[in-house]
Amino acid sequence: MDIAGDDIAGHHIPTGAFFSLLPQGLPGTQITPAGIKGYHGAAFSMFHNCIIQACVTLGLIMINLVKLRRPDFRSMAIFTNSASYDIRFSGGQKAQFPFLAVNGMLEELVIRNFAIIDDLQIRFGAGLTILSGETGAGKSIIIQAVNLLLGSRASARMIRTGAESAELEAIFRIGKTGSVAAAMAAQGYSEDDHLLIRRVISRSDRHQIFINGRLATVGILNTIVENLASISGQHAHQTLLKPDRHLDILDQYGGLNPLRTRVNDAYQGLTPMIDELNGLIAMRDGRSAHLELLAFQRDEILKSGVTPEEEEELDLEQRRLKNAEALHGAVYKSIDALYGMEGAAIERMADARRYLEKAAEIDPRLDDNARKATEVALAVEDLAETLRSYLSTVHTDDKRLEEVEARQDIIIRLKHKYGGTMAAVFDHLHAAEKELSRVENVSQAIDKLKEKIDRVHENLSRLCRTLSKKRSQAAKKLARAVEAQLASLRMEKTRFRVELAATPAVSDPASYLAVDGRQVTPAGIDQAVFMIAPNVGENLKPLARVASGGELSRVILALKAILAETDSVETVVFDEVDAGIGGGTAEVVGRKLVHLSESHQVICITHLPQIARFGHQHFRIEKTVVDGRTITLMNPLDRKKRVEEIARMLGGEKITRKTLEHAREMLESG
Repeated sequence: MDIAGDDIAGHHIPTGAFFSLLPQGLPGTQITPAGIKGYHGAAFSMFHNCIIQACVTLGLIMINLVKLRRPDFRSMAIFTNSASYDIRFSGGQKAQFPFLAVNGMLEELVIRNFAIIDDLQIRFGAGLTILSGETGAGKSIIIQAVNLLLGSRASARMIRTGAESAELEAIFRIGKTGSVAAAMAAQGYSEDDHLLIRRVISRSDRHQIFINGRLATVGILNTIVENLASISGQHAHQTLLKPDRHLDILDQYGGLNPLRTRVNDAYQGLTPMIDELNGLIAMRDGRSAHLELLAFQRDEILKSGVTPEEEEELDLEQRRLKNAEALHGAVYKSIDALYGMEGAAIERMADARRYLEKAAEIDPRLDDNARKATEVALAVEDLAETLRSYLSTVHTDDKRLEEVEARQDIIIRLKHKYGGTMAAVFDHLHAAEKELSRVENVSQAIDKLKEKIDRVHENLSRLCRTLSKKRSQAAKKLARAVEAQLASLRMEKTRFRVELAATPAVSDPASYLAVDGRQVTPAGIDQAVFMIAPNVGENLKPLARVASGGELSRVILALKAILAETDSVETVVFDEVDAGIGGGTAEVVGRKLVHLSESHQVICITHLPQIARFGHQHFRIEKTVVDGRTITLMNPLDRKKRVEEIARMLGGEKITRKTLEHAREMLESG
């Protein structure tokens, strides 16, 4: 079966769209300009017609692409258990291209009523996708939309004029394994190969987020998309100049984020305990004078020995002692009237009882009266006896009177100081005892909290020291890796170092927020600064003070390429990574992006044709006016349109035959 590449000449189709046609488990297929045959010459049977059809389709496309670009094309070997396919040329060279990305690939983006975009729907493929267009056409708006779908802050100002809301939607292929799928499962989402994120931005600021059709929060979105995509925007240069970011990059490269998270957790657990301890100490120490006063007042009341009933008892005793003679005379006369004098009450009651008893013998109705008379007589006798006993206790006692009045003076003084009544005195006593008891409990709480803090601080110190040691090791490896990447980006003589320094010393080495005398932060006890010497003979200086725009662009790309080997992010977006570079350097950057696209989906905004020519998929973004309104369009470029776009990027809007030929040569030599 012979299939000539010229049969489909001029029909350019993005490569990534067809890789899913390959059946899983196909041992291997070789495609040449002459046709397709089984690996090692084995013929396919009729049973494999469906496989042949898929491979023929793929072969036609790839032969067309390759023959147009490389006339020395010889063969292409496809292995479906690999992440890429090889194209071999007659000169012995081999080019490698990626199959469809598996997890985390952005497949589709929908933007409606957002900034100057009216209605835009984009389907992305694997490998390297190029976005080009004039400045101001809306390229960065598309990146901004992706950022919003990845959890950045939304604002009603982003809504297109005349619309009430903007709507953004992205579909990612995530597979059923990996960190994104695990994060979705942890949030209660059912297993799915795809992740659909939708954001509605309203002028009322009541924005909404939907994940696979379910309403969600920004927090949930951020958790799920954490390892989904990495975006290097137009301000990545400024970000890279911040030393705080350098430590983040080092930890990511060294695989130290889990350890750093443990440091942060320990730090976050320690700081509230320190705040609590300081509060307890302030409570204890700040009220020391007041507590001393409370203790004095408590002791004064307790040492006085007063009781709640004593005031009334003392008042009564004082009256008795002061009126002892009067009491004695009155009681004595009462006894005499009852018992002692002639005609006393007892004698008269005895006579009355006898008379009534005799009368009751005649008239029984008087029996009760006779009994009552008997009872009264007995009561009078008891009263007289009681009064005689009382009289024996009544006497003048000046010494006792002085003692009573002294006790009364104590009570009067206490009442004057503590509320005016004995009830108020004892209320104050109970309040003082309660406050002092609480302070005693505070002291015990301080001791217990210090023990707990000591344990947490010991763990934090151990983690910080371990992290610091591992950072030192990772810093050397990162420096070597960056230098190697920069060398491949035409910065062969550049020296790069990661300079680690201790956090500032603390005034109190015993501080709980210090380890080995160094201030502890949520990131540990280290600071990192990227140092660079772009030229031979120069000393290493901080990246912010030395690197030009072009050098920064290449440092960013170098770091992205390095980090791509260590992180789980599948989609990498570059917004104008070509800033400050051109010519041969731009071509080197383009090849680096292609290399990165072998393991990641790469989306790149660029103004440089030297980079754009390497794209596996190419979109042109442009502004146009429809019905008096400016809108942004994003058009996929076929072979012809792509040549024209590369020509425009080479020579501006006026495209000549020469620039078209140059553009065609660039694409064919890619």
